[in-house]
Amino acid sequence: MRKSIFQVLKAVLAAVLFSLAFVLIFTIIIQLFSLPVNAVKPVNQVFKIISVAAGGLLFIRGDKGLIKGVIYGVVAVIATYLLYGLISMSLSISWFFLVEIVIGAVVGGICGVIAVNIKKNV
Repeated sequence: MRKSIFQVLKAVLAAVLFSLAFVLIFTIIIQLFSLPVNAVKPVNQVFKIISVAAGGLLFIRGDKGLIKGVIYGVVAVIATYLLYGLISMSLSISWFFLVEIVIGAVVGGICGVIAVNIKKNV
C-alpha cells in the first residue's frame, strides 16, 4: 500500500513538473511569435494530457495500474489546476474543470494499465 501511494505521488509530481515545463516553453513561444490568445487553452489541454501520460508511464509499476492511474490522473489535474490558479491569482471552477478531471482520469487509467504491463527489461 505504501509503495502504491509513493508511486502515485511521484507520478503526480512528475506530471505537474512536465506541465510547468511545457507551459514555460509555450509562454516563450507565444512571446517570440505573437500567437493568438485563443490558441492557449487547447494547447494547455494537450500539455496536461501529455504530462499525465508521462508521469504515469515513468512511475506507475506493479499491479492495479488502472486504479493507480485513475487516482494519479485526477490528482495531477487538480494539482495543476490549483497551481495555475495560484500563479494567475484567479481560481474559478466551471463545468470545464469537471471535463478536465474526467480526461485526466481516462488518460491516467490508460497509461497506468500500459505502465504496469511494460516489462522492466525493455
